[in-house]
Amino acid sequence: MNGFIPALGGTDGSRSWFERAQHSLAGGISSCSRLTSTGPHPYPLYMASGSGARITDVDGNEYIDYLISYGSAVLGHASPLLTEALTQVLHSGTMFGTCNVPEVELAELICQMVPCAELVRFANSGSEAVQGAVRAARGYTGRSAILKFEGHYHGWSDTLAISNRPSAAQAGPYATPHPVPHSPGIPTGVIDDVVVCPWNDPTALRDVLDGHPNLAAVICEPIVANNACTMPDPDYLDLLREECTARDLVLIFDEVCTGFRTGPGGAQNLFGVLPDIAVFSKALGGGLPIAAFAGRRAVMEPLARGEVKHGGTYNASPLCATAALVTLRQLNDTTVTKRIDEAGQRLMETVRRAAHDNRVPCAVQGVGAMFQVVFSSDGAPTRGYRDLLSADSGRYDAFRHELLKRGVHSNAYAMACWFVPAVVSEDDLSATCQAVEGAFAALR
Repeated sequence: MNGFIPALGGTDGSRSWFERAQHSLAGGISSCSRLTSTGPHPYPLYMASGSGARITDVDGNEYIDYLISYGSAVLGHASPLLTEALTQVLHSGTMFGTCNVPEVELAELICQMVPCAELVRFANSGSEAVQGAVRAARGYTGRSAILKFEGHYHGWSDTLAISNRPSAAQAGPYATPHPVPHSPGIPTGVIDDVVVCPWNDPTALRDVLDGHPNLAAVICEPIVANNACTMPDPDYLDLLREECTARDLVLIFDEVCTGFRTGPGGAQNLFGVLPDIAVFSKALGGGLPIAAFAGRRAVMEPLARGEVKHGGTYNASPLCATAALVTLRQLNDTTVTKRIDEAGQRLMETVRRAAHDNRVPCAVQGVGAMFQVVFSSDGAPTRGYRDLLSADSGRYDAFRHELLKRGVHSNAYAMACWFVPAVVSEDDLSATCQAVEGAFAALR
């Protein structure tokens, strides 16, 4: 196969499936994030198959995929490695509701790969694992309030679904943001237990910590995947570590997006800063539903003794644990993660060059494994959530649709990011770069 990707054809099949779905699925979708239309068509695309870095929709249109299941299918779609291993599990039993061998091997591997991991617990999704990490922190400290950062996303459950995407009118004062519930249905008591702070501001951080001496933990996305891959300022994560240590607070890194794909040890290894607990999902399972929270023995010990309760029928089933083992054995090879990073860096440079050549101001931010294009008016990268409120989301939508027309599938949301699969080929990269150049030419 050469690098050429044909122009997007018709999508009437997706339109028809969406119309049908609305009669049985609430809103026609199984997740609010799947209503991902951009451009002229008010319906999402329906995918029928995938292989490697490419996916095909129900109308036969093929795309190079940089959504890859929100970063989960890091080894590519229908990976032969996973297919072979999981076929064996399908024949021997997918789950028993008992302890199993793959979960032990997987926990051992995570402890080898992740600097902060001395004990591990498994869950089924990032949202669940965040809940487990927060409960562990509260159980260890005996306190309940959690500090989170404005715009950081830690799952849809009540625990921390606060100030993920507040409007400018809702957000409140910059230095002391209002805790804004992500959705109706979140109890006031939950909101009262969450303190919100701006990101990348040492003065604001110290002031908020001084004003709330009874916190249990501080949680953050070390690279803010859900704020268009906003990066931490130099030494900011070190400051978080220092302040949490000095104040006896549990530091939690939400590595649901960064975990393993940015390198075998995740963001904590990338930046050289150890949290007390880290949360993983996405790339962990290679496309199957599994998550983990892992941390220092002292913090996890109340959980280990059964004083802090945590359960789940499906946690680390043989099927999902096997998928994670296969995936992590690949990602533990630094040549694999280096290849992901180099492919992403090439794409980022192509976007920068195409933007410059077509005089379209934008920032390309993140790391090779995960990045985003932000259409800021001056082309400056974002440092915090409120910077994104003035970005040109309409231009991002147009950019994304121009890519779709040229056979490149990326995240529909301007505040999210691109994920690069380990199996992206030279042909895939060449075709993507060609599509990026064409898309920017169309934006002029």
